[in-house]
Amino acid sequence: MRLEDYALIGDMQSAALVGRDGSIDWLCLPRFDSPACFASLLGNERNGHWWLGPTGRKHADRRRYRPDTLVLESEWDTPTGTVRIIDFMPPRDRAPDVVRIVEGVTGSVEVSTVLRVRFDYGRIVPWVRRTNGHLQAIGGPDSVWLHAPVPLKGGDYAHRATFTVKEGERLPFVFTWHPSHQEMPPAIECEDQLAETEAFWRDWMARCSYRGPYREAVNRSLITLKALTYAPTGGIVAAPTTSLPEDLGGVRNWDYRFCWLRDATLTLDALISNGYLEEAADWRSWLLRAIAGRPQDLQIMYGVAGERRLPELRLDWLDGYEDSRPVRIGNEAVRQLQLDVYGEVMNCLFVSRTRGLAADDRAWTIQRQLLDYVEEHWDEPDEGLWEVRGPRRHFVHSKVMCWAALDRAVKYVERFGRIGPVEKWRTLRDTIHREICEKGYDCARNTFTQSYGSSELDAALLMIPMVGFLPADDPRVVGTVAAIEKELMSDGFVLRYPIAEDNDVDGLPGGEGAFLACSFWLVEVMAMQGRREEATELFERLLELRNDVGLLAEEYDPRYGRLVGNFPQAFSHVPLVHAARALSSPHDGPAGVTTD
Repeated sequence: MRLEDYALIGDMQSAALVGRDGSIDWLCLPRFDSPACFASLLGNERNGHWWLGPTGRKHADRRRYRPDTLVLESEWDTPTGTVRIIDFMPPRDRAPDVVRIVEGVTGSVEVSTVLRVRFDYGRIVPWVRRTNGHLQAIGGPDSVWLHAPVPLKGGDYAHRATFTVKEGERLPFVFTWHPSHQEMPPAIECEDQLAETEAFWRDWMARCSYRGPYREAVNRSLITLKALTYAPTGGIVAAPTTSLPEDLGGVRNWDYRFCWLRDATLTLDALISNGYLEEAADWRSWLLRAIAGRPQDLQIMYGVAGERRLPELRLDWLDGYEDSRPVRIGNEAVRQLQLDVYGEVMNCLFVSRTRGLAADDRAWTIQRQLLDYVEEHWDEPDEGLWEVRGPRRHFVHSKVMCWAALDRAVKYVERFGRIGPVEKWRTLRDTIHREICEKGYDCARNTFTQSYGSSELDAALLMIPMVGFLPADDPRVVGTVAAIEKELMSDGFVLRYPIAEDNDVDGLPGGEGAFLACSFWLVEVMAMQGRREEATELFERLLELRNDVGLLAEEYDPRYGRLVGNFPQAFSHVPLVHAARALSSPHDGPAGVTTD
């Protein structure tokens, strides 16, 4: 199915994608980055899935999340009646559970289910046995149980059942994982867990401070971002999927089930700006553990518990989403130098403090060490925001964020009385500012450029006013925005940078869609420039790209009219939240950024 046909359920440790047809086609247990036990999303049904729905019916007639929750309802109308399936993952106690409740709404409906468990991303066919009327599948370190209210029959390496549900009946199915060397965890009571799961999400959403006109879109984005947090450690993954292509049939297929410092800090900006400070405290603790050691060893990403080794492998037995090969796990970009992350980390920690996060001496010590590294390396080329796999360059955005790191350090001293060489930081901050304006700005075209000496543009330049490097009405910013609108727009949406067959920026063949975060950045900058009517029009066009349950992928490809890239993507939902706040609060500065 198309990415638009999937919805997300999760327990803040892992997540599943549920199709409009009632099939769970992606599920990694017990963590976001664990091997998938349902991997048909990247192959076919024989790589593992769990379908549940009316016999002979394809897509649900309608579906929705219960208000302010991550509890999904899908309904099918059939000639004999209407049936509803309620899908959710309860916030975890001892073991991860996927709960699917089949509810008869009207009449009497025949329902079928097919379960194919395939461990290790669809490669391992498990040994399946029945115990006390329930199914257990075992393969190596993994064991899953299906507690079902109807008997399932095995055949062709799958288990099936057909049954009838009548109006008013509710039949619960529970899929539970645990390590194969341990005993089965206690069975849960589904109705109690449903009530508790709804209460958890609604209580969490009740803390949201946003009251603007885009409340539905903001709330759904915030719930999605919360679902991408890893509760035991405070880490935040960029997406729950791997290898969903940026170009259908292409090779730009990456594993996003890890904690990028950049993505996490931007996610926290969105959460903090809407009243969620507890998540900032949890993430700061995760950060201090993950980056503990020498500042020169800082990585751009880590595992959900702070793991540093994320080797990139190819899974050749999977055909890839719509034949987009290779399928990758792990991410080689972990070894890249991306200087912008220092600015994002410093800005996030500064914003957290301004919003009320308690001071932490150890955090300031590590920040001082990060600043020492910026002082020594800011003038080096790097791979930049977009993790290019081509040659390193002096990317303007990277330099701007080095400026931001020093700027926030100065403000830390000025506002919170921290001890540090503030005069040295001020001097270097001003030096970087001058160099960017001299080497990263094309006077003839009146625009900043992607890198020093380049004529190319880059949508990351939209961050210049958002982080306070220059005012939004500065003529150089106005010229840059105009150039981006002229040269990087495709069907009214913003590309990251020019993509051509002879492009040597990222060293990869093929194209890609419009990067949704960039389009939301343009909305925010337009609002900052007083172009509110244009900003509102673009923002509402972007909202129309969400699927029917409010989710966004990484990109939108105007060539196919499709969402592409990993799904759902934190880096798309974060700027949606910021753009909504910018449009809802005309007298505020850019959301999540303090520039005074």
